[in-house]
Amino acid sequence: MLPEILPRPAPIANDEYLARRRALMAALPADSAVLLPGASLVTRSRDSEFPFRQDSDFHYLTGFPEPDALLLLLPGRPEGESVLFCQDRNPLMEAWTGIRLGAEGTVREFGVDQAFENAERGERLEALLDGRRTLYLPLDSPEAMAIADEVRTALKAGARRGARPPEALADVAPLLHESRLIKSESELVLLRHAAEISARAHVRAMRAARPGLAEYHLQAELEHEFRWQGGTGPAYASIVGGGANACVLHYIENHASLRDGDLVLIDAGAEFDLYAGDITRTFPVNGRFSEAQRALYALVLEVQERAVAAIEPGVTLVELHDGVVRGLTEGLIGLGLLEGEVQARIDDESYRRFYLHSTSHWLGLDVHDVGAYRQGGEPRVLAPGMVLTVEPGLYIPADADIPEAFRGIGIRIEDDVAVTASGHAVLTTAVPKRIDEIEALMAAK
Repeated sequence: MLPEILPRPAPIANDEYLARRRALMAALPADSAVLLPGASLVTRSRDSEFPFRQDSDFHYLTGFPEPDALLLLLPGRPEGESVLFCQDRNPLMEAWTGIRLGAEGTVREFGVDQAFENAERGERLEALLDGRRTLYLPLDSPEAMAIADEVRTALKAGARRGARPPEALADVAPLLHESRLIKSESELVLLRHAAEISARAHVRAMRAARPGLAEYHLQAELEHEFRWQGGTGPAYASIVGGGANACVLHYIENHASLRDGDLVLIDAGAEFDLYAGDITRTFPVNGRFSEAQRALYALVLEVQERAVAAIEPGVTLVELHDGVVRGLTEGLIGLGLLEGEVQARIDDESYRRFYLHSTSHWLGLDVHDVGAYRQGGEPRVLAPGMVLTVEPGLYIPADADIPEAFRGIGIRIEDDVAVTASGHAVLTTAVPKRIDEIEALMAAK
């Protein structure tokens, strides 16, 4: 019998992309413009490319799926405020790589006001940007900066005939990323779906695990489920770390054998319609926690559940992280891995030997999503529509001063959480994380 296939949620409607573009333009001063390039194909080797993935900012404003596109937003332009340049129609290339929308198809399918093929870009950009005082673009994009410099140089050369190049360049990222930080209902639907696919994949890996397999066998189980459910694949390089490999935070080699008596840490998530899932679970390869594993895992789980429970509007990520640090430090002292008073070990950062990273990050179109973590120099408070991870961990080095039973154990537990008006909603409950639930699942396989 084939595995169940989840119903596919509806894509984001063109009306929402239009509303996003209008909201961005409404935040701009008069006589400004936005220039935003899409992503290009990236060579993998020789004449083979990596699978195409659209730039997240470009997707957020257009939903347009083809490479080598360029978006202009021109507030107040009578002929249309949104202009998109796209690949040229080319029957020979389309026979090899698929139909291109072209200008007419782009307007019809994606609701921009005007579209032109890239063959016309050079001659049209100057006219479109002539007289725009401030040009907003991603200042960290070499491609965007090169296009802007070329257009400004050409317009300066035409100054005698009345051409007026943009006087200033400004970064569009802060405005755009503030908008991306608060997810719409349609975005939350896609994030929930990515989370559900990711959770099913983790359950599948737990059921498949046994001593003698390799880490890449579990990676294959995960990524099969991602694709089976219509995801484009992993939202980031899947981490499958058995034994001491779990203590390497971004371990992605995934080639070691899974040994009886070890834990395996999996940090993996599906991407669906460009939205990311991000889950970490840690479980015993043989299905049963040892005493030392159980003690450390119970500590991480307790602080993780406490942090999740604390999420609500008005709380800050700093408060969540500080609570996790205090809980882990207390537990490490209780287990004999640290000594002394809790506050002293927090103040001298002794806990960082075992806990190296932050507790949370934003989640959305990027797995480490955009949006400022501070406002006016102060930690940002959570608000409805934000989506974040909660992922405390412990990573015990195999050093001589560490009790032998704890050496080389790495544990992280991560869930995806949406902030709601009344508190929070956990998106990743479909994969177990409590010790008895994990052991029961693995025993039933």
